[in-house]
Amino acid sequence: MTTETDPQEDIVFNQILKANAESTQHLREGDILMTRSRSAIGCSDHSCLWPQSNDGTVRVPYVFSADYDELHIQSIHEAMAEFETLTCIDFVNHTTESDYLSIKSGKGCWSYYGKIGGVQIVSLMKRGCMWKGVIQHELNHALGFLHEHARSDRDNYVKIMWEYISSGSCSFFLEKKVNFKKSDNSNNLDLQYDYSSVMHYGINTFSNTPGKATIVPIPDASVPVGQRYGLSNLDVAKINKLYNCNRCSTILNGPSGSLSSDNNPSKHSGNATCFWLIRIPSKQVSLNFDAFNLQSSTDCNTEYVTIYDGISKSSEVLLNKTCGTKTPPTVTSSGKIMLVEFVRGGTGAATGFKASYTSVIFPTR
Repeated sequence: MTTETDPQEDIVFNQILKANAESTQHLREGDILMTRSRSAIGCSDHSCLWPQSNDGTVRVPYVFSADYDELHIQSIHEAMAEFETLTCIDFVNHTTESDYLSIKSGKGCWSYYGKIGGVQIVSLMKRGCMWKGVIQHELNHALGFLHEHARSDRDNYVKIMWEYISSGSCSFFLEKKVNFKKSDNSNNLDLQYDYSSVMHYGINTFSNTPGKATIVPIPDASVPVGQRYGLSNLDVAKINKLYNCNRCSTILNGPSGSLSSDNNPSKHSGNATCFWLIRIPSKQVSLNFDAFNLQSSTDCNTEYVTIYDGISKSSEVLLNKTCGTKTPPTVTSSGKIMLVEFVRGGTGAATGFKASYTSVIFPTR
């Protein structure tokens, strides 16, 4: 749930720029606040990463300012839930930790880059920043991620149209061409460039001429850039790689599609837990199993599929732990999001499952 109407015509970073129009902060690249001790964006020695616990979880403590109401807090929690479901990042209520995020409704949407030590502000203004993608963008900065266009290898994927970038400066941006500078010390993690990252500028960002792009994909200028809905699969992959998360997770954004256990229809081996977050643009999700062959066990504790009506395992359960060879019934969500969990237990003759989903209008319950 969001506290504002989600403007489908605009991408995440355009919303951030609108919210930051009256900010008095000196922000790098439009929404990154720098510390006095860190002149460059980047931390090649991993000093700005949040620590990983022995159980593999990266716990990031936070507190909310008192001026958020219940709906604002719910919006931020829903944005956090995608990180927690798909990665090993776990946002936890601050208790006694010395390093933590102070999430408050400042002027605009902005964050420091990575863990800076002590109390660090993430500004999520109540009117302007309460969209999931915007919240995730700023939290991603706090986790240590750059804007995608600033990668050291970006010239292989986009052309910066310097002649169309606004000159001069204003209250909240430094000289605008600085915002398009490559980071020499970016950690690209040996993962491909992501035009659909929640961390990507829009094609017209800081343009001085209406209709003229400042960022053009190459070699195909028609490739869509930026998005509206939240973390991309590569955003998730980058978090999991940077923080050494042992997670198996996939986001499915299309109005229809399919998913299957890793080796279907072959036999599989080894333990694994995988999640598919189905996040369609509109209507509701209807999922149908095309093949289903899982190990049978008491209470389905060894191997099973569970389906949730929402973004996390705390959401309402639509299909409780199910195993064996009997095909489960079609499952329909109450909204645009469905989470599928598959737990695979050891070696067996079972061949897993295959399922397909579509967007439907489901009768009101």
